[in-house]
Amino acid sequence: MTAVSWELFERQVNACRLCPLCERIRNKVPGQGDRSAPLMLIGEGPGEVEDAQGLAFVGPAGQLLTKMLAAIGLPRERVYICNVVKCRPPGNRVPEEAEIQACMLHLRMQVALVKPRVILLLGATAARATLGPDTRIMRDRGVWQQRKGVWMMPTWHPSALLRFPERKQTAWQDMQALRDKLRELGLYPDLFSDV
Repeated sequence: MTAVSWELFERQVNACRLCPLCERIRNKVPGQGDRSAPLMLIGEGPGEVEDAQGLAFVGPAGQLLTKMLAAIGLPRERVYICNVVKCRPPGNRVPEEAEIQACMLHLRMQVALVKPRVILLLGATAARATLGPDTRIMRDRGVWQQRKGVWMMPTWHPSALLRFPERKQTAWQDMQALRDKLRELGLYPDLFSDV
C-alpha cells in the first residue's frame, strides 16, 4: 500500500476526474494553512473567488471567517482550512451527494495528513458529510461530538452569516466554545494558556 503523503494528495486531487465538477472550473481548491495544525476547518466547496485563486475561503465568506478566528485570538495561518469538494459547483450551488462522495477520498486523506485534534464544520454540507446524513445544522450546531479521538462541532457557514446576520450571535457562542475546547485540550498554549 502506498504511504499517504502531501505529494500523493496533491497528485490525486490534480488528476481527479471522479465527478463532472472538474469540467467547468478554473482551479481545483484543495485547501491550505498549517499542515500540522491541531485545528482543521472544513467548509462546503469553493466559490467564484476561490475558483479563480485556487485557495479556500478567500472571498467574502473567507474574509468573515478570518475575522471570526481573530475574534478568539487565533490567526488564520495557524489553522488548516479546506472544503468537502475541491471543485466549484456551478453557480455556487450545494454539491450533490455523488459529488460529495467522489471527493471524500481526498478529504479523508487530508484529515489523515493533518491529524487535527479538533475540526470545526462550517455549514450543513460539511456537517452531514462528516458526521452523517442525519445531522441537521439548525439542531446540531454548537454541539461537540467525538469521532475517532477527534472533537468535531458544526457551526454556521460564514456565507450563511452574510445572508442571515441575526445568526452571528450564535456563531459567536460557537467560536467561544471552540476557543474553550482548544484551551481545555491544551492546544495553542501560546494563545490560550490560563496563565
